Amino acid sequence: MQNFQDIIFLLAVLISLSALLERIKVPQPILLVAAGLLIGFIPSLPDLGLDPQIIFLIFLPPLLYDAASQTSWHNFKADIRPISALAISLVFFTTVAVAVIAHYLVPDFTWPLAFLLGAIISPTDAVAASGIIKGLSLNRRIMTILEGESLVNDASALIAYRQALTAVLTGSFVFWDAGLQFITVAGGGILSGIIVGSVLVFIHKRINRNALVETGLSLLTPYIAYLAAERLHVSGILSVVTAGLIISWRGPEIFTYQTRMRTRIIWDTIIFLLNGFVFILIGLQLPGILKQVKHFTTTQLIGYGIVISVVTILVRILWVFAGAYATKMFHPKKTVEDDGLPAEPVSWKSVLIIAWTGTRGVLSLATALALPLTLYAGKPFPQRHLILFLAFVVIFVTLVVQGLTLPLLIRMLNLKPDSSESKEEKELELHIVNSTMHFIDTELPVRLDGDAKRQLKNKYNSRAEKLHNEIRIHKRNERKDVSVPVTVLTPLLNAEVEIGKFQRELLIKLHKEEAFSDTAIKKVERSMDINDLTLDQQLPKEIE
Repeated sequence: MQNFQDIIFLLAVLISLSALLERIKVPQPILLVAAGLLIGFIPSLPDLGLDPQIIFLIFLPPLLYDAASQTSWHNFKADIRPISALAISLVFFTTVAVAVIAHYLVPDFTWPLAFLLGAIISPTDAVAASGIIKGLSLNRRIMTILEGESLVNDASALIAYRQALTAVLTGSFVFWDAGLQFITVAGGGILSGIIVGSVLVFIHKRINRNALVETGLSLLTPYIAYLAAERLHVSGILSVVTAGLIISWRGPEIFTYQTRMRTRIIWDTIIFLLNGFVFILIGLQLPGILKQVKHFTTTQLIGYGIVISVVTILVRILWVFAGAYATKMFHPKKTVEDDGLPAEPVSWKSVLIIAWTGTRGVLSLATALALPLTLYAGKPFPQRHLILFLAFVVIFVTLVVQGLTLPLLIRMLNLKPDSSESKEEKELELHIVNSTMHFIDTELPVRLDGDAKRQLKNKYNSRAEKLHNEIRIHKRNERKDVSVPVTVLTPLLNAEVEIGKFQRELLIKLHKEEAFSDTAIKKVERSMDINDLTLDQQLPKEIE
């Protein structure tokens, strides 16, 4: 009962702090880790240990699945080269670099322990990365590379972690066996995800417009993909990511609009709670870790943590720049865009953003906490508490230092907000509107008289004219330093907003007066909700 009360308390803290995010403009992961750190030092609060098995089974699958399902398969496939380089090569390079520094910096830190530490802190975190870069209007390609890297690198880091842990426990390491295991575990995880994703796509197609069942199945999907792969002793993480990408890719043809609306609301709520809760728990771990580290002074611990953190950050910066300009892996494969214009290569500024965004998170802490307490012979696991402390410091430094300075870095580099997605959205809408007008003229199976047909075409002509104007403004903003609003609040839109407010107030008044039944009130209210949702899509961002 006490643990349940503590969980409710932490959820209340999470919701309260999240309500302040819009005002204080601090990324959610940073604020919540700091809050957890402060809460952890409250004497009356019991030690809320973070069970790594809960992290691997309860938290990671839905968090990774949601991130994967919101990643474009086409963009992911187009940038598979830089994503693979960051998610595989950089993970192993970071593991080696950190191992070398840790071995020679920390007394009695053997090579197996050093490689174990390197494997623990080598992967960036999908959840932390998404929380940090969200709302920064980064280039779409940068977002794809960063999110793709953090989705895939967990698997390669876990394989390196298992090999290093085996070396500590047994005192031996076989390089060819590690390479074979990587191929088997990673390939098996991807294959498992393809099978699970394909089967679930087949099932969704057979569920006929049942939004409730489809939503429930979507909540089970990450756990099905993860557990199926783990039972086969392959990568559950890659299985979840692969299944998420497949279902996201096939989503437009298998989900109805009712399912998409219901599922998105439920998933947004669940991910918000899981994200926030796990970051608060990360902050809560430090007091318990400090109690266990007894053989080093505070100055030594801080010094070791800072050095390892700096090495982790610098290795990424050096490797990303060296890789970007040695192999041109960040340059597009195609030389022209879809509109026939030359493709613009990613600039050094964009490469710097990728190099600087290397936040660590829940996976690093979970793998550190998963270290056994004893060796096979019954002896205490060497330096376990120091590894936990160093992993926490790296997580905290990368979250706070890189997370807080990333917006500042973007401003210093004078990177303009990316409006290409909004422009592309308008161009897509215009294409659909023009095609619709052609359909009305030539293929519409419904017979309309002259006035009805003219009224219908006027509706789409008006929409096409509005989209033409907005696309022109987008193109003007791309050429000039000062941007103007793309969507403005026209008198008609302003009138619709005011009418909507009047209708809401009237409905509330009628509800209080009990003039109509609750059933009728709720049906009309739902209709108003749908109308408001449609209207919100047309409003300028500051009006929403």
